Amino acid sequence: MNTTTRSIQEQFPYWEQAPVPALSLRTDQQHVVVGCGTSYYLAQSVAAALNEAGVPALAVPGSEWLSRPEAYLSVAAHPQVIALSRSGESTETVQAAARSRAAGLTVIGLTCEQGSSLTRNADHVLYSPTHPEEGIVMTASASLMLLSGLRLAGLQVGLPEIQAAQALLERAQDQLPAVIAGRSHFVFLGGGPLYGVAQEGALKLQEMSLSYTQAYHPMEYRHGPVSLVDERTLVVMLYHPGTHAEEEQLARELQSKGARVLGLGGAGDLSFELTGDANLRALTVLPTLQLLGECVARSKNLNSEAPRWLTKVVTLA
Repeated sequence: MNTTTRSIQEQFPYWEQAPVPALSLRTDQQHVVVGCGTSYYLAQSVAAALNEAGVPALAVPGSEWLSRPEAYLSVAAHPQVIALSRSGESTETVQAAARSRAAGLTVIGLTCEQGSSLTRNADHVLYSPTHPEEGIVMTASASLMLLSGLRLAGLQVGLPEIQAAQALLERAQDQLPAVIAGRSHFVFLGGGPLYGVAQEGALKLQEMSLSYTQAYHPMEYRHGPVSLVDERTLVVMLYHPGTHAEEEQLARELQSKGARVLGLGGAGDLSFELTGDANLRALTVLPTLQLLGECVARSKNLNSEAPRWLTKVVTLA
């Protein structure tokens, strides 16, 4: 077992130890959730959860909030900024946090590293220690920051929810190799809070296995991208309980075109039942999506501990 697999399978005790935020967010104030790469995709799911909780929120890439915030939100809105960074050293995120504070905005930092640059440029810090063997690819740390963000949105994430994620991973791990066999085009579909996690699943698989991946809102996939579907396609459908019927119909259409479907929360060639609302499902499926990327890497004899061109922290001179 390599360190990537260990950091995926052994992450749940760190979930249990993650602190519960004492912060209470205002429903009459706009919030901007920023991050880069994985952290930006997590920010999208966190922003969706905040909006559903009645807390106005918008996810923005760290570089965009740093360079052109007015393209996303009027300065007059005076938002509170929530910044996500595993290392607390990602240049664009740290600079976006620093510039936000200089403009008089309150910054909340979500990180897995104490004493980092982000912690020094935040008014409040939510720190969750991650698996010590986690390497370049974000696994346990991604789950922990999503967990913190969901708790910040007021969701109750306790032992039952943690056990649900672990149980899904244990059920899936022996069956994933068969569902990926012969597939080289990977599509991740998820709506609402599941869209950010769909993008994160696509990123994980892409960086671990050097495979071609796509991520879309489910109903958008018919509008052009479906032209690429054939017998080499695996579709990962992240079913939203509010649009289950429409998504199941889409899954069947894609199967008729040659795709194989991994259904998380609904029908597929390989399917797993999920409970809970879409926000909690986003967290439940994340470790399984991480392991899916590792399984594809193994099938191609690639080492996910050393993904091509990537470093653990992206810093810019």
